[in-house]
This record gives sequence, C-alpha cells and structure tokens, in this order.
Amino acid sequence: MHFDWSYFWAQLLTPSSAFLVGLGLTVAMAVSAEIIGVVLGLLFAQLRLSRRRSLRAIASLYIWAVRGTPLLVQIVFIYTGLAAAGIMHFSDFTLAGITIPGNLQAGILALGLHEGAYMAEIFRAGIMAVDKGQTEAAKALGMPPLMLMRHVVLPQALRVILLPIGNQFNILLKNTTLVSVIGVSEMLLVTETINSATFRTFELYAVLGIYFLILTSAWSLFMGWVEKRLQLGRKSKIVRIQAVAAEAES
Repeated sequence: MHFDWSYFWAQLLTPSSAFLVGLGLTVAMAVSAEIIGVVLGLLFAQLRLSRRRSLRAIASLYIWAVRGTPLLVQIVFIYTGLAAAGIMHFSDFTLAGITIPGNLQAGILALGLHEGAYMAEIFRAGIMAVDKGQTEAAKALGMPPLMLMRHVVLPQALRVILLPIGNQFNILLKNTTLVSVIGVSEMLLVTETINSATFRTFELYAVLGIYFLILTSAWSLFMGWVEKRLQLGRKSKIVRIQAVAAEAES
C-alpha cells in the first residue's frame, strides 16, 4: 500500500470547495438539531415529571421509542417512510434566499427528534437534582411556573447537566454522517464522492477523521472553558455571601 503524503496534505490544508460546503453543512445540521433537541428535551422532561399519568406516558413512549431504535432507521423512516405512506413529503423551500432541500430538512428533524429523547433524560436528572425546598419556597411566594423554571430551577440544574449536554452534542456532531444515506452532502458524502473519482481512500478518510477530531476537540475545549467560568462564578458568589454574613455578624 502506498500512502500519498502530498495528496493527503493537499486535501487537509487546502480542501476543495465542496468539502468546505460539506463541513459548513455538518456544523449547521448539528447546531440546528441541537436547538430542536434542547427544546424537545426540556418539554418532555417536564412531561416526565408531570403529576398527570397520561402526560408521563406520552413522554415515556417518545423516549422509549426513539432511544430504542437506531438513528439510521429513524432518518430513513422520516424521509422515505413518511413519504411512501403519504403522511409527509419534504419539499425544497427557500428561506432568505437560501434553498433548503427536503432531505436536509428530514435529516435535521430526525437528528433533532433523536437528540430530544436523550436531552429529556438529561434535563430530568438535572431538575430532580435541584433542592425541592427551594422550589417549594418559590411556589409559596406565588412565583409562576415559567418564572420558577427560568430563575430558580434551570440555573441550578445547568451546573449538573452542562457536561452531559456537551458530550451529547459531540455525539450528535458525529451522527450527522448518517444523513448521507438520504443524500445530504455533508462531509462524509462529499468524501465518498471524491473517493469514487480518485480512489485515494486511505488519504481521504484520514483527512475526514482529522476534521471531525478538530471539530469535537474544539467543542470540548469550549465546554471546558464554559464549565470553568461557571465554577468561578459560583465561587465568587459564595465568597460574596460569606463576606456579607461576616459583616452582619460583626
């Protein structure tokens, strides 16, 4: 086997415009799906903690079905299965001068629904970790549910769920390669297309792996920075409280 180092470095340092478009599409899909996942996760976490059995059953069914089936099957089912059954057909549409293909819409939706099931359990664990005494006190003061969640529960739960959310986004970023099965030209499909013309399989997939390593590593570094900022903010808050308490005692 001959590894073409010059071709490898050329593809790594000066990737083609098609690969750069695929890179941008990969990141855009991951971010869009994560937003959908966070919204769905927060919603279904609330349903899972509801006092109504019917709402808990709906949330449990969604989480069970999504987490119990392969993401690849879900992607194909949403794009191909729903269209074949005449339930939903994803058509191209233009937004702000940008055309969003139907397969891209289906891919983002499938990734978002999949992410939502995992985010629901993460949010539920974080909400349950918050001291119930604080929520009961806020309710006693007449704080509305939305305000209670925004100002009391979520800020405290965020410290617990921040790392799992970051890890889940990294998983989502890698899972974007699966939408290539429905023809979305993200990095994997672009790499496969270039490989079919050049047959430089080893070099091309090595470049693809490195780019994913760069993306996931950059995100991990960012999450580490955010976590440190939150810890510093928490420590400074504790110091201020201790200073105020010491001043009051004196």
